[in-house]
Amino acid sequence: MKKLLTVAIALALSATVFAQSRQDDNESLASPDPTVIGNDAARQALREVSVDRYELEGSWNAHISPDNGVINARLFEGNPLAKEPLKGEEEAEDSKVLGIKVEFFHRGVNSFYIKSARPIPIEGVTKTISLWVAGRNMNHEMYVLVQDYNGNNFELFLGTLGFSGWKKMSVAVPPTPDGEHGIIQSSAYNGVKPGLRIVGFRVDCNPMLARGTYYMYLDDLRAVTDLYDLENRDEDDMNDDW
Repeated sequence: MKKLLTVAIALALSATVFAQSRQDDNESLASPDPTVIGNDAARQALREVSVDRYELEGSWNAHISPDNGVINARLFEGNPLAKEPLKGEEEAEDSKVLGIKVEFFHRGVNSFYIKSARPIPIEGVTKTISLWVAGRNMNHEMYVLVQDYNGNNFELFLGTLGFSGWKKMSVAVPPTPDGEHGIIQSSAYNGVKPGLRIVGFRVDCNPMLARGTYYMYLDDLRAVTDLYDLENRDEDDMNDDW
């Protein structure tokens, strides 16, 4: 009897540890830690920077196939209450959000795009990208579209929009394994400043939910970037851009 009790207690403890491990893994995927992405932490100068606060009308455009629906994008007064301003930028203008309205013609497999009027550069080596989204509890999938140092286009999965209210969505930018494949953010053979460019977003619609009218809102696009190479560049060093 004592052996059975001991085995039962051991199994219960193992299940608890496994459940906690799964929870920790899920939390780490939802909130990637930029300090453990890429190179040695001792050679990093991480800064959280603002990419766009969505304050300028016409700076973002929305597109959908004319066979699938009609889409509009405009600014509205508002703000996620849980959002915290960047340190040192508390007085910056930040009173608007970008609203997207999609009117679907029919159910089906389709996507819509939210793109910046021009790609937005981020200095340094970008570790994570985040923004606040109100997804209206629809299980559509959202991707951030980026362009690397060499002009190649990539997409990074932000998550599903199956939640109510505002949520901060984040994604890690995977480092290149060898400097030649994947997302390249710097090169010793091409130019001076490393960097990544944000092109926009794509939303892949759930075929069963892509009907009627759908609303979503975006705010406060940010990135955590490593400025080590830029901040530690010698003042008398020459620029290889001639």
